[in-house]
Amino acid sequence: MSAKPTKLPPFDPADPLGIDDLLAPEDLAIRDTVRTWAADRVLPHIAEWYEKGELPGIRDLARELGALGALGMSLQGYGCAGASAVQYGLACLELEAADSGIRSLVSVQGSLAMYAIHRFGSEEQKQRWLPGMAAGETIGCFGLTEPDHGSDPAGMRTYAERDGTDWILTGRKMWITNGSVAGVAVVWARTDETAGGSGVRGFVVPTDTPGFSAPEIRHKWSLRASVTSELVLDGVRLPADAVLPEATGLRGPLSCLSHARYGIVWGAMGAARASFEAAVDYARTREQFGRPIGGFQLTQAKLADMAVELHKGILLAHHLGRRLDAGRLRPEQVSFGKLNNVREAIEICRTSRTILGANGISLEYPVMRHATNLESVLTYEGTVEMHQLVLGKALTGLDAFR
Repeated sequence: MSAKPTKLPPFDPADPLGIDDLLAPEDLAIRDTVRTWAADRVLPHIAEWYEKGELPGIRDLARELGALGALGMSLQGYGCAGASAVQYGLACLELEAADSGIRSLVSVQGSLAMYAIHRFGSEEQKQRWLPGMAAGETIGCFGLTEPDHGSDPAGMRTYAERDGTDWILTGRKMWITNGSVAGVAVVWARTDETAGGSGVRGFVVPTDTPGFSAPEIRHKWSLRASVTSELVLDGVRLPADAVLPEATGLRGPLSCLSHARYGIVWGAMGAARASFEAAVDYARTREQFGRPIGGFQLTQAKLADMAVELHKGILLAHHLGRRLDAGRLRPEQVSFGKLNNVREAIEICRTSRTILGANGISLEYPVMRHATNLESVLTYEGTVEMHQLVLGKALTGLDAFR
């Protein structure tokens, strides 16, 4: 005999696949807490911050995010929340639904700077830096990208040489989120410790060290509500214990990038969701030819296609989060998620803008702001082409990078 049919729940336009059924009450509570904070502290001001190209009160925001447990959220101990990977992803989605610059602040703090110290640092380094960073009292940054070397970090020119027991760092880093407000920088540099001079080591650099400076980069048309800087290292002298002892070679910084890319897989869907919701609301109320434009077939086709890609992307993020929580997430799978979700998020923003018509370019709506922010997200933490090649190599076994 067949089972007695049960009454189906009503269709939820905000969750058409019922993905929330995958979440525990604690997951939902964390998501709602971050969403409420972003609605109260970011959304009323973000258009003005974006238009002015500034993030005022970033230190206060960092402390508030620390109080929420959002900084180093998935790390264990040292004042960190010890949340699951899925919970961290949900937070990234809600933060980027407000603005990519806010999610970038959290991502660089927790998934790059704190993660590097937590995974590769000495116990002394962890005790010194992580509690203050988790609380938002100390802001961190991560220096890998250089003016002439982004996708190919093996070509970096920043160099660390021995002087007795000290190290002396010389070089420049570019496009560094949080750089001008950071109290500590995790900087990667070439050394002569391995054959051929190709050794790469990470250094924990207090930003008040003589020779360190971080001029802010201005005139950006993307991620405008975010602090982006250059790092200049002019003979920065560091003691021997500034080195991250457990990181040797590029495997160290690349593993940090993989952790940060995971947050982007979720975050991009937050920007897409905000733009999609703006388009749905607009289509329900904007009238042309005597009725709301949401009643026309072409508009409904756009909305349906966007909903499919949005919720497929969220489902993909959930799947990768479950794998990360199980210790089974591979870097190639992170590339899969980042490549798909950022690309689809940009398309959702662009389609949403067409539904809003001329209003789509106005900062009264979030669509154009999210679209321009995602142009940065598309290329940082690995360009489209780099992630395509990562997957191409994994699929064929053939290396097309060189």
